[in-house]
Amino acid sequence: MSDKNFIEQDVLKKLRHYLPAQATLKDFVHHNSLHSFQNKEFFDGIFSASKIFGFHVTFNVYNYRKLHKQGRIKKNILDRTIINSKGAHNLDSYLDKMLHKEYDHKYNPRVGQLRKHWKSRYKIDLDNLVQPILFRILASFLDQGIALWHFPFEEKGLLGAIKILEENSFSSFFNSKRTKELLHSEDLSIEKLLEILVGDSKYFENYLFDQQYGHKGWSGLMSVIEENPDTIFYKKNVQFKDLIILELLLEIDSLDKVLGKSWDPLAKGLSIKPVDYLSEVKHGELQEILQLWQEAFEWDYYDDVLAGVGFLAKTRKKESPKNVSFQAMFCVDDRECSYRRHLESIDNKCVTLGAPGFYGAAIYFKPFGGKFYDKNCPVAVTPTHIIKEVEIQQVRKHEIYHHNKTHSLLQGALSSFSIGLLAGLKMTIDLARPKMQADISNAFAHMDVNGKLLIENKGNNEIENGLPVGYQVHEMVDVVESLLVGIGLTDDFADIVYVVAHGSSSANNPHHGAHDCGACSGRPGAVNARVFSYMANHSTVRERLIERGVIIPEKTQFIGAMHDTASDDIAFYDEDILYKENLKAHKINVQNFESALDINAKERARRFASINIKKDLKKIRNEIKKRSVSYFEPRPELGHGTNALCHIGSREKIKGLFLDRRAFLQSYNWEKDPEGEVLAQVLGPLPGVCGGINLEYYFSRMDMEKMGAGTKLPHNVTGLIGVTNSSDGDIRTGLPLQMIENHDPVRLLMMIEHKPEVILKIIKASKSIYDWFDKGWIHLISISPEDNNLYLFEKGEFKLYVPENEVLKSDDINVIIEEGVEMKTNHILDATLENIPTIVYPN
Repeated sequence: MSDKNFIEQDVLKKLRHYLPAQATLKDFVHHNSLHSFQNKEFFDGIFSASKIFGFHVTFNVYNYRKLHKQGRIKKNILDRTIINSKGAHNLDSYLDKMLHKEYDHKYNPRVGQLRKHWKSRYKIDLDNLVQPILFRILASFLDQGIALWHFPFEEKGLLGAIKILEENSFSSFFNSKRTKELLHSEDLSIEKLLEILVGDSKYFENYLFDQQYGHKGWSGLMSVIEENPDTIFYKKNVQFKDLIILELLLEIDSLDKVLGKSWDPLAKGLSIKPVDYLSEVKHGELQEILQLWQEAFEWDYYDDVLAGVGFLAKTRKKESPKNVSFQAMFCVDDRECSYRRHLESIDNKCVTLGAPGFYGAAIYFKPFGGKFYDKNCPVAVTPTHIIKEVEIQQVRKHEIYHHNKTHSLLQGALSSFSIGLLAGLKMTIDLARPKMQADISNAFAHMDVNGKLLIENKGNNEIENGLPVGYQVHEMVDVVESLLVGIGLTDDFADIVYVVAHGSSSANNPHHGAHDCGACSGRPGAVNARVFSYMANHSTVRERLIERGVIIPEKTQFIGAMHDTASDDIAFYDEDILYKENLKAHKINVQNFESALDINAKERARRFASINIKKDLKKIRNEIKKRSVSYFEPRPELGHGTNALCHIGSREKIKGLFLDRRAFLQSYNWEKDPEGEVLAQVLGPLPGVCGGINLEYYFSRMDMEKMGAGTKLPHNVTGLIGVTNSSDGDIRTGLPLQMIENHDPVRLLMMIEHKPEVILKIIKASKSIYDWFDKGWIHLISISPEDNNLYLFEKGEFKLYVPENEVLKSDDINVIIEEGVEMKTNHILDATLENIPTIVYPN
């Protein structure tokens, strides 16, 4: 028997903390891939993760040197980085190390060191024997609709179901008598099985880390589902502990089958002493040099941006447009950055604003005839209401190619020689002429464009799934006030205010949720846009808003809309409510929205090698649409690739600054909030949402295989819950190559338009927000409206920042876009060359 060095619950808690926290495909939302290290300073955290788990968290020294030689890390920025960190007296010595010294980049991660002794001692690959059957059991148990039958006795949990199957089946998952007896023993536990496999309890924790990180995708998913059962539609009795016990049983069974009784516990005769995998990591000179290189790489880009921002802050006066044609609220999403720019260039009297795309409506949405509830608000927000679609006008056509009767043995065989032949012909036609079809993820199909929503709860107190259906008037008032005050739109309303959501259509793309609205938990935000518009148009809501200082004129009307960021289409909702004059203006505005999308499609097309951007605008946009419905297109859009910035402030202050679709844009008016009370509310969700997106792209780009999902091409959808590289593969976490190949892995630079002392007060009031900046996971700049200077937050205070680089200017930004470089390969030295520098242009 072992002594008490192993406390099961403590070890399970550690495993859950360090395993990936990625949910199922339906709830795919970006997050910090190294969330478990976020309590540390950024470089300490990522280098610790690298040493413990073997992740690549920066480029190697030699790639940084090539980037420097290429001019993408300029000499003046490199010098400044060294001086700021090591002092001017160490400049030459560190330059010599960074540019010339040879370094060994081999990693010898802690995790995995113990369990590999099975192979060295017994010449047996335990993973190869156990994982194929383990993964198939897990896929069958968690299946959400691929299989014809549910996993037998699934309500008993994974282990309980297997026990019943073993008792009532002629066949068995196990070979050895001992394993079957262990399965049914009353004292079955993780510790008991580890005593057989390992022997010495001092090694138990390390063994479990080795084992579970051998398939961190499946293990992380089981842990996430146990913690959040709503991440799957068909509820399962999931316990992470069951996975570990089952795997330990399969390991004992495999060893018994191959070696009989001639094997000893792993710890017996082991020469290595147990080490604490998670103990503090000491970093050496290599990590010091990599940190300097990464900081120089980031600040070479940031400095160009801040040169432009600082130039506009000092030279541009904030002027409120007169005779505004319309106002349009967009999600803060970086992909709307270019759309807003083009819309403003076509109609210079319009005003665009940015806010998180759930528009304050923390809801579950239940589609007409639907069985399940879609969460349409940020992951960290708990829905407070249900919105139901109670009537639709467009009924989906029956799709014979996907009828479940073709899954049976007899009808499946018959359909292969009838429907199957037609399907093959249809697929061939689709290759040449792709179009939207029933089995394609259509952003506009999430809700009927002309459907009727139950938004208002008129006192009937209808409750469903434990939540009220619809909002009462006083609740609507709170939602509308909070959003409008947050973006600074409390007066000077235009006659029409558009609330523009976004979604993304794509075919054969399991990660489509990563392209939808992150603020809506990876779903299209059209429902939220319609809900907010309804609230803001409500006469009683407006009457009560007057009491709170928000006066919306009677002639002002809010209209919901949605932009498909993949196809560059837009749809407008509830147009029938518009007054005659507003309808007339709306028809003109729609033409401007469409024209802006033509130009937006061209700007996007420069990154797609298959599209000639010299073509007519309409033809280019049509090519863009085809990509979103093509089964054979791995890049329907590039998502948040290249994201690097977040601006919180007045749009007028950065108009005329080309940011190449790399910025999250949140509207905020510091003049109406001198003490920063509103800023605290506005800032609250942004580090988690924008920082989470940024860091997932960062780590997926740095390590495409271990923290990214690799290339899409071999991906198989498993049980509608995740993707694997084969039927026997681990669940792939992170983002696929085709989403991150054009991404420069830099941390988010957040710029806030307010006085440094006010920002400091606000972020210090919340430790969770403060740590994002204080520990360096996000950079923070104050654009001070008092003196129009820039201030960088570091080491707990704001310091004056003066950009090194000159402001880049152009008289015609469209020429710059057309002449942009195309990537030759997806290596960092080629792929991100097509990112255009920050440029000031006439607006």
